Amino acid sequence: MTLASFLLVALLVVGGLAYRSISRRLRRERLLATPLTPEQRDVLERLVPIVRRLPPSLRPRLEGKINLFLDQVTFHAYQGLELRDEMRLSIAAQACLLIVNSPVWYETIRTVVIYPSTIHAPRNMHDGFVVHEQNSHLAGESWQRGPVVLSWDHALQGGLDAEDGHNVVIHEFAHQLDSLTGHTNGIPILSKGQAYAGWEKAMLDAYHDQVERVESGHHPVIDPYGAVNHQEFFAEATVAFFEKPAALRRDEPALYAQLAELFALDPAEWT
Repeated sequence: MTLASFLLVALLVVGGLAYRSISRRLRRERLLATPLTPEQRDVLERLVPIVRRLPPSLRPRLEGKINLFLDQVTFHAYQGLELRDEMRLSIAAQACLLIVNSPVWYETIRTVVIYPSTIHAPRNMHDGFVVHEQNSHLAGESWQRGPVVLSWDHALQGGLDAEDGHNVVIHEFAHQLDSLTGHTNGIPILSKGQAYAGWEKAMLDAYHDQVERVESGHHPVIDPYGAVNHQEFFAEATVAFFEKPAALRRDEPALYAQLAELFALDPAEWT
């Protein structure tokens, strides 16, 4: 190959890559600017009533991110479950609520798997050199870089009741945000200007409060499952932030302030 031919091939390759990059960016911008249809909005208000409380200025952002999410993510239904558009819309809305006012995006998630109800998953438990297989009963599961696995019964109920402090979609997608750093450890990508020292102190203080309350038999505003470890605490604290914001702000003001800075939201003030 002559030098001229080599340069021509190199220019074609670079041009092709640039064209693909520009096309993806333009597609992304178009999706983010596309509103939902009136029918889709009706579905959201019925299945995810928390969106009714969202400030009007944030609703177009939520709709655009839902469209981007639905374009990026492929849904699969198993065990005879019929996959319907309202399922996709409900799950996408709950997932995008976390990032509605944030520049962070679910860069690595490409697949959501849905089962009709409780997921029965075998797990190996180690006892010294002996391995026991146990059957775990799950409402959802999040893998680093995807997929997210959900029980539709639990995802539906979590969306319908916006005040009970239980939401498997928010919980599992909080894990997805947590894992964007490369580690799922309760330390997500903080917002611009958010100090790590303030985040760490608020989270650890609240986590220790959570463990003490659970061990003493009290029922804290954050689901008791959050006492398992730091990553589960972050996921359950995120659920409480959206579903029990006033109670969380009252009981754990420093934690609430850090989450409000992280998500750039103040749901305790939503009406």
